[in-house]
Amino acid sequence: MSTRTPQGALVSYQGNYAGSVSRFAAYSIDLVVSTAVFVLALAAISWGVRVVTGHDVSFHRSNIVVAVIFVSWQFLYFGYCWAVSGRTPGMAVLGIRVVRADGTVLPPKQAVLRSLVFPLSFLLFGLGFIGIPGSAVVYSWDARAAQLRFLARQAELPAADIPSPAAARPDPAS
Repeated sequence: MSTRTPQGALVSYQGNYAGSVSRFAAYSIDLVVSTAVFVLALAAISWGVRVVTGHDVSFHRSNIVVAVIFVSWQFLYFGYCWAVSGRTPGMAVLGIRVVRADGTVLPPKQAVLRSLVFPLSFLLFGLGFIGIPGSAVVYSWDARAAQLRFLARQAELPAADIPSPAAARPDPAS
């Protein structure tokens, strides 16, 4: 037996604060994505150097230069994504977004600042979150998707059950 979710319930959390599980899951997805991109970039650089010079170049985690580049890449990944669209790919998958406290779009300067202060929150046992004032992570599912599901259900109904558009319009004479 399956139950149908009413249309209003599909987007009922939109604009509400995202929970810690959703945020952590999005962060985990982003770590996997950003690390995979970084590793692929290092492999491409190694391959390019080998093709051009004929020498093998390998990158090790213990190399301080690789570690510094990786940390810089993480700041760039999160800062750029938040500055451009207010969400990272992991956040987009889970339907969450970073916004200002009043719900408006996060300015790029504040998004970059958030990406710089974010790691401090872990190092300082959560006190770093004080440095990210004026922003919040909220659910931001697209209401159009819920509307399309609603229209699909309307198409399944018999024609007699669907109110006609003319019946919904007010009479201009009254």
